[in-house]
Amino acid sequence: MAAACARTLCKVGWTLLDSPAGLRPGTVYRLVGNVSAQGSRRAYGTGGTGVRSKLLSGLRGGGGRVVGCAFLLGGGLGLYHTVKLQVQQHLAEEDTKVSGGGLKLTLYQYKTCPFCSKVRAFLDYHRLPYEIVEVNPVMRKEIKWSTYRKVPILMVDSEVQLNDSSVIISALKTYLINNKPLSSREKGMSEILRCYPELKSVNERGKEVTEYSNKYWLMLSEDETLATYPEKDLQKEEMKWRKWADDWLVHLISPNVYRTTGEALASFDYIVREGKFGAFEGFFAKYVGAAAMFLISKRLKSRHNLQDDVRQDLYEAVNDWVAAIGKKRKFMGGDQPNLADLAVFGVLRVMEGLQAFDDMMENTKVKNWYRRVERASLNYEGPN
Repeated sequence: MAAACARTLCKVGWTLLDSPAGLRPGTVYRLVGNVSAQGSRRAYGTGGTGVRSKLLSGLRGGGGRVVGCAFLLGGGLGLYHTVKLQVQQHLAEEDTKVSGGGLKLTLYQYKTCPFCSKVRAFLDYHRLPYEIVEVNPVMRKEIKWSTYRKVPILMVDSEVQLNDSSVIISALKTYLINNKPLSSREKGMSEILRCYPELKSVNERGKEVTEYSNKYWLMLSEDETLATYPEKDLQKEEMKWRKWADDWLVHLISPNVYRTTGEALASFDYIVREGKFGAFEGFFAKYVGAAAMFLISKRLKSRHNLQDDVRQDLYEAVNDWVAAIGKKRKFMGGDQPNLADLAVFGVLRVMEGLQAFDDMMENTKVKNWYRRVERASLNYEGPN
C-alpha cells in the first residue's frame, strides 16, 4: 500500500516538474542545500516556487478535506520526503551529466577580448557551467597570483590552471571525450594538460613569448578520433581554421573597430561599459585609450600588410570562411558546430554593437552561419 502510494505521488511530482508551472525542462539546475537553484551560462540565481509547495498545492486541490487530512495525518509527509529525495537525486544526477563530470570552472577574462570570447562560446555550447572573474585590464589585480599575466585563464577545481584560449578549448574537449560513459579510458585534467607543454622563445622584436605545443590537437585514442571525426580530413580542416582564427582573423579586429577616431571612441565606450574599470580609469581609457588605439591600429595595419580600407580584408576573410564551409553544410562541423565554428564565432562576436560588425553582416555572406552558431551557443546545443 505504502509503495503504491509512493509511486502515485512520484507521478504527481514528475507531472508538476514537467508542467509549465513547475521547473522548466531543458534548464540546468544546481542543488544548494534543499533549494533548487537555476543555472545560467555565467551565474546562478535562486529558482522559483519549490518542489514542496508544488506537490502540496496539487494535493490540496483534488481530494476533499477529509481525504486530504487523512492522507497528511496518515503518513503523507513521510511519503513527500521520499519523493523529494528522489527528485533531488534525479536533479543531482542530471547536473553531473550537464556539468562536464562535476568540473568546477572559473574563467578569468576581459569580456571584450576575442580569445576570452572563444572560450565562452565553447563553454556555453557544451553546457559547462562556469563562474566569471572580470579582470581589471589596467591593474590586473584579479590575476596577481598567476605568473601567467594574460587572459583568458581557466581554473579547474581551483587547482589546475589552463592558459591560452586554444589550449583551454582543446584540453576541455579532450576531457569531455575521454570521460564519456562509453570511452575506453578516463583522463584527469592534469594528465591531459601535460600533452600541451609550455614553450618559451624570443620573437622577432626581441620579446620573450610563451607558446604551447600541440594546442590545436585533441589527445584521443584511435577509436575516439574516428568517432569524433568520422570523415577523412575533418580533423585537419578543423585544426587549419582554428589556427587561421588565431593567426589571421583576430588581427583584423582592432584595425577595424579602431578604423576612425569616431569608431575608436565608440569601441572604447563599449569596452569601458562592459569591462571592469574605476571611474578615473574609465575616463582615461575611453579618451586616451581610444586615441592610442587609433594610432596603434595604423601600425597593426602595416604589420599585417592590410589594405588601406581594412574593411575589405575583413570582408574577404569572412567570405573565405563561408566558402570553406560550402553550401551543403550548416557548419564546418556539418550539422553541428565544431571547434573551428566556435572559434571563428567567438572572435567575430566581440564586434557586436559596433559599426564594423554591422558593416560585416551587411556586406558579406556570413550572417546566416553566424546566427546559426549564435543560437547553438545560447541554447547550449552541444554534446556533453
